[in-house]
Amino acid sequence: MTFTTSPASPADADAVGEIHAESWRAANASFFAPPFFAEALRHRRTKWHGVLAAEDGNTVMLAARDGRPLAFSYYGPSSSRPGSVEIFGFYGHPDGWGGGIAQALMTATLDGIRSAGSGHVHLWTLRDTPQSHRFYAKSGFTRSGTVRTYDYGDGNPLHQVEYELTL
Repeated sequence: MTFTTSPASPADADAVGEIHAESWRAANASFFAPPFFAEALRHRRTKWHGVLAAEDGNTVMLAARDGRPLAFSYYGPSSSRPGSVEIFGFYGHPDGWGGGIAQALMTATLDGIRSAGSGHVHLWTLRDTPQSHRFYAKSGFTRSGTVRTYDYGDGNPLHQVEYELTL
């Protein structure tokens, strides 16, 4: 089994969208009403064409196992913590869960952040997703103690917790 990581390009938009949608389907379906969730999945499949075409200083890293893209991270300058980097998204296709690809991607993501000169990184994850909490803790992140509510667009805000790491 071989893992590779590299910056994603606009040509990777469909693969990133597939990973995002399938990860969301597996991890978040219980949080949303079915009609809203179906639209949220559609949006996650298609939004990456614009994101990857933008030249906005953000980075999308793609990880593949034996040539198949199975995970991605999306990060850039934090708007709430000057001088810090925020991981806006970290998603793995369920076909890759438990196989080590997420850890390989996190290592590459943190190496990229560190080499760009940032010493601090933070992220938000849903409060009620224990699998993501375990993964971020295993990756060296700790809870900052900050909780926020976030509305994904359905008028039903969910609680998120912040994790942070000093590099």
